Amino acid sequence: MSPRYPAPAFDVFNVYFERIYDPTMHAVFTFDGGIDAGALRKATMRTVASDPYTRSRYAEVDGRPVWEEIAEEEWARAFVVLPAGEDTGMPPPPLDARAGPQLRVGLYPRAGGDIVAVTCHHGFCDVSGTMALARDIFATYRGIVADPGYRPPPREPYDRSTDRILALSSDEEQRRALAEEEPFIDRWRFPADRTGRGTPRIASRTLAPDRLGRMKAFGREHGATVNDVLIGAFFLALLDTRDDPADRGAPRSILTSADLRRRYPGCHGEGLPVNLSVAYDVTLTVEEGAGLEDIIGRVTAITAHKKAGNPGLAAILFYEGIMAGGMPAVRAFFDEMAGRYTSSGNKNPVFSNLGIFDPGDYLSVPGKDGRALDLLDIQYLPCVCWPYGFLMAASTFCGRLTVTTAYEEGPYSTATVERFLGCVDGYLP
Repeated sequence: MSPRYPAPAFDVFNVYFERIYDPTMHAVFTFDGGIDAGALRKATMRTVASDPYTRSRYAEVDGRPVWEEIAEEEWARAFVVLPAGEDTGMPPPPLDARAGPQLRVGLYPRAGGDIVAVTCHHGFCDVSGTMALARDIFATYRGIVADPGYRPPPREPYDRSTDRILALSSDEEQRRALAEEEPFIDRWRFPADRTGRGTPRIASRTLAPDRLGRMKAFGREHGATVNDVLIGAFFLALLDTRDDPADRGAPRSILTSADLRRRYPGCHGEGLPVNLSVAYDVTLTVEEGAGLEDIIGRVTAITAHKKAGNPGLAAILFYEGIMAGGMPAVRAFFDEMAGRYTSSGNKNPVFSNLGIFDPGDYLSVPGKDGRALDLLDIQYLPCVCWPYGFLMAASTFCGRLTVTTAYEEGPYSTATVERFLGCVDGYLP
């Protein structure tokens, strides 16, 4: 029998979110030269071999969710080379968490510089976990170029749960967190032409470097962070794109994310491919004609309140409460959620600020000609959504901020998505 390890609540729920979007994510690295494909393949296989969860598949055995190790011959799915000239305007294919392994490295050879896409499933890890795996891949690649026999140190099974975070709070704090948490209310949706599935697409806008400085200056003037400014622009752009008079003067909500590693540093999860991110809602009532300066104070007040106390605690307790009912309770929860979206036609859009991607976290990377390569860009392709889900992510590389959305064309109109991104750009300082 293959070794099995418990799959915690955050993993299970992020696997099951495939009911409403594709949880596959991609970290995309663009270099200024060619990568040694053979060394990268070895680095990928040895990274998979080094981690018991990466070399596993998600499974449910006797009603229990587990990570189950797969046969070594199945690890080959973790590395692919895409022919030169293949279209990268579409996201790479989905990753099947139930097949494993939980990592795929795609090499796109290009005359102007190779592209490497590190792909993970949100059921296995969040954005920080994906970037940690990317660091592992490039560190192992670097070691193999220097010494072909190099192998990364193996990891023993590690804690993937949120138990250590729960242990930081008392029973009374946990009861209070649950009592004070307000339920998510879906009040609107991104405009859709129809329901159903379509063709996966990526749309993005990269802003000039001086724009980030303007956002920071605006934030200082209003006591806001760059994240607050982005949330405000996202919200206003949704209002403009929907162009529905009923939205004005009425409460409307979005979801945004928080990485618990930042709130509980040293707790665990740093450098590990795990799920430690939660979502919380931002609800605003915006009148006709309001601009960013009119709503930024309220946005800042909400995010500051969410950061205080024990952020994420109520979400952890909520998921653990459902898990206590076993997998039938989990499936019933997602059945109810999907049915609610279908019947109401509403699903609050989601914004996620992924922060700064520092090239120094991944370099040095030797090229196939022996020259040390430079990174021209790092982008993160978020989960592909179809109605009624919609997600926009933001990230910063070398002072350039990029906003990106992944969507299915057909149910969503490319013209509408592009108009929305133009509105975001227009509202940002």
